[in-house]
Amino acid sequence: MEIIQIVGIGLMSTVLILVLKEQKPMFAFLLAAATGILIFLFLIGRIGGVISTLQRLAESSGMETVYLKTVFKIIGIAYIAEFGAQIVRDAGQESIASKIELAGKVLIMTLAVPIIGIIIETVMKLLPA
Repeated sequence: MEIIQIVGIGLMSTVLILVLKEQKPMFAFLLAAATGILIFLFLIGRIGGVISTLQRLAESSGMETVYLKTVFKIIGIAYIAEFGAQIVRDAGQESIASKIELAGKVLIMTLAVPIIGIIIETVMKLLPA
């Protein structure tokens, strides 16, 4: 029931942020960022469990680890870009948040090109000549 703890932290922080926002907007932003980081750290253990399970499955299937590492990097970039964009949005900087998301998408596409190439090569080998 970790979700109840996370929702509780989120609700308490939201009330504090609403109180602080009128008098000390900078502290409200810092509290919002700290809450986001706390929730992220709370979930790190779960993410580590998923990564180790996927690594075990990849090793047992004979998949090259370089592809799995690339997929993990892509997932990490997506989460970090989204997290950063949301924190910047909390500060009221929508345009910078959009730039962070754009940068994340470009980096993901850059990392995905070799994997897309391998998929295309595999499909071409499967097709009759």
